[in-house]
Amino acid sequence: MNERILVIDDEEHIRRMMRLTLETAGYQVGEAKDGVEGLSLYGDGSHWDVVVLDQRMPGMDGLETLRQIKQQDVNARVVMATAYASIELAVDAMKLGATDFVRKPMTPKVLRNAVSAALSKVTGEVDSTPQPPIQTITMNGFTIVDDDETPALDDLQRRFIVISPEGLRHDVLVQIELEAIEYVERMTGRHLAADNSFWTAQARRLLSDFLWNERGVPPMRRLVLKDLDPDKLPVAARWKVEGITR
Repeated sequence: MNERILVIDDEEHIRRMMRLTLETAGYQVGEAKDGVEGLSLYGDGSHWDVVVLDQRMPGMDGLETLRQIKQQDVNARVVMATAYASIELAVDAMKLGATDFVRKPMTPKVLRNAVSAALSKVTGEVDSTPQPPIQTITMNGFTIVDDDETPALDDLQRRFIVISPEGLRHDVLVQIELEAIEYVERMTGRHLAADNSFWTAQARRLLSDFLWNERGVPPMRRLVLKDLDPDKLPVAARWKVEGITR
């Protein structure tokens, strides 16, 4: 195995753990202690097959480092690693071209799976035509895809496809409870009906949070959305009222 992996992280013990894990799996590993050093190593003429990149670092953070890496090499495969994830951060990272998003501290298996999945991604020229909104998010090696083909039984359900790091496909159902809809209406004075895209976004967030925290598919392939984070009320207050499921 000749693949070369660059680890960019400001914590020495985490870099050491990643190096040992990846070298044991047969990879060649380089290290950088921050974004500036990582960019220097990435652009020094060496070839790196995958970059494992920390998000929270002093000075240049992971997103800015990712942006500049992609400016150097649009086909760079970058796995973001952080202990402080949010769906917004994941989406921002994916928009900038991240391949995966994994939680710290991570097990050796999660790291190996993320790197293996990144290596399996086919790179090529970037299509400059406008793209639809992102409907795929990758967390801890699990990929979430909106299921647009299987009809839900009613407007209170959202179906997603979750693909595991091993490539197994799981159909997951998120049930939206009426109490969540009533809570938003009570707190914002706006009625976002069950078929509104706001609830699709919240269902996707609930699923991504589960994959992030539990690192596995939900039991019975089902989750229930009945509580809404109060921090999301300002988002609900600005959301379009039209009913658009997707």
